[in-house]
Amino acid sequence: MSYTNVRGTEHYYEWIKKPSDSEDKPVMVFIHGWAGSCGYWQGTAHALSEQFDCLLYDLRGFGRSYGQPSVTKASESVVESIELESPQAESAIQELTYELEEYADDLAALLDKLQIQRVYIAAHSMGASIATLFLNRYPQRVKRAILTCSGIFEYDEKAFTTFHKFGGYVVKFRPKWLGKIPFVDRMFMARFLHRSIPAAERQAFLEDFLKADYDAALGTIFTSVSKAAAELMPQEFAQLSVSTLLVAGEYDKIIPAEMGRQAAALNDKVEFVMIPKTAHFPMLEDAATYLKRVQEFLQ
Repeated sequence: MSYTNVRGTEHYYEWIKKPSDSEDKPVMVFIHGWAGSCGYWQGTAHALSEQFDCLLYDLRGFGRSYGQPSVTKASESVVESIELESPQAESAIQELTYELEEYADDLAALLDKLQIQRVYIAAHSMGASIATLFLNRYPQRVKRAILTCSGIFEYDEKAFTTFHKFGGYVVKFRPKWLGKIPFVDRMFMARFLHRSIPAAERQAFLEDFLKADYDAALGTIFTSVSKAAAELMPQEFAQLSVSTLLVAGEYDKIIPAEMGRQAAALNDKVEFVMIPKTAHFPMLEDAATYLKRVQEFLQ
């Protein structure tokens, strides 16, 4: 388990590597979705580790990464290196908003900290929106990108208001004992899946959701599903200059495949692929087909 300080906040990251004749394999960085962690990318990363050194990390406020810097949360190295009343500390705290652009900047800072210049990116759901913003802000740092379950959507004030109200309730009511109820993991994941996945993976998703930082979980609901995002993301997809694969699940209820198809149609740099009989986690529901499509794109 490794941590590094990124813009005043401790971020968890891990490497998945395999020995190779090549001393300088390219790096692929994996970005998870809302209320998740890098854990669900491990299977894909292991499958690609012959070709890449795979970097997995938890977004700020999710998984094992902290949400806000503080004396209690920050590591000793952070406390020693930043006086809490100094201009540097004030700047770090001011930067910690939950705008997706800030998460893209977090990734740039993480790569700088690890002295990585250029990467491939594999990102999912909200993480794919973060990746899209990263691609346009730091195009020189990305060779190719794989966006899974992403797309564009139209603003609907009534629907968005309802979603935010329901999302706020869901984030607020997360008793720790929820994870102890039999079969609750199956009910929790039912909306996200078309095919079943192992019980251990379902339980891991539930645990990630229960431990997500409250402010980060709620804040990213409002920034990723908003009028501003609905207006911004079509422009971001249209501006992409990095060769990108957009993978959709046929029965995805969270981000329907048609949203991905519409996004891909905005730019000839974006290749669209739909994986049949999968929903919001095609990399888990049909790993073989997912990896086949990814390998075809990478080659």
